[in-house]
Amino acid sequence: QVQLVESGGGLVQAGGSLRLSCAASGGTFSRYGMGWFRQAPGKEREFVACINWISTSTSYADSVKGRFAISRDNAKNTVTLQMNSLKPEDTAVYYCASHPSPLRIATTANEYTYWGQGTQVTVSS
Repeated sequence: QVQLVESGGGLVQAGGSLRLSCAASGGTFSRYGMGWFRQAPGKEREFVACINWISTSTSYADSVKGRFAISRDNAKNTVTLQMNSLKPEDTAVYYCASHPSPLRIATTANEYTYWGQGTQVTVSS
C-alpha cells in the first residue's frame, strides 16, 4: 500500500508562489502516475495537474495552465507542484494522488487509488 504525505501549503498573498511536495512510501514509485487535485469549501474535488512515471507527459487544468508546474523525482519518491502567480480562487486543500497506470495521463479522481491527507493553501487578496 502506498502512503502519500503532502507538505508546503500555507498562506500567501495574491501573486505569490508556493511549492507543494508529496512524499511517497510503501510502494514502487515509478509504477505510478501521479496527480494533484484540490477541493475548495463547498465545492467538489477538482483536477489540477498530473504526470506520468517518466515525466514525458503532463496535463493541467485550464485554470492553472501557465502558472503551475508538476514534476517528479523517482529517485527521491517525490512529486512537486510549483504554483506561481497565485490567485484567491486557488485557495483550497491540495491533495496528492497516485494511479496504477504509469504511462497514462489520468485527469479524473476516480482513476486514482491512493490519496494523501491534503495540505491547505490559502491565497489572500
